[in-house]
Amino acid sequence: MLISPAFAQATTSADPFGGMAQFVPIVLIVVVFYFFLIRPQSKRAKERKAMIDAVRRGDRIVTHGGLIGTIAKAVPDSRELEVDIADNVRVKITREGIADILSKTEPVAAAATEEKKS
Repeated sequence: MLISPAFAQATTSADPFGGMAQFVPIVLIVVVFYFFLIRPQSKRAKERKAMIDAVRRGDRIVTHGGLIGTIAKAVPDSRELEVDIADNVRVKITREGIADILSKTEPVAAAATEEKKS
């Protein structure tokens, strides 16, 4: 009961892709993960960073802890913000502690600021 050499040769298939066809499902799964998970998540992270960088004095925010307050001091290059959460109560938070911006204030025009100084 030995296997004949002709039968052993017949079982090998002549794969035109050289065995690469077995990797096609894995490549498709990676592509699907990229378009449905990785790409939208990186887009949301970019939008969040832009939102946090754009906060300025007078904006009403919600922190991750659930506190609602108004930004009293925001230095553009600093990570810290000072937030008024009640009368005579001012706390310091980091920019990453902002969960959402409830309302944005309009930027003060440079000409209007100079007129007030005069």
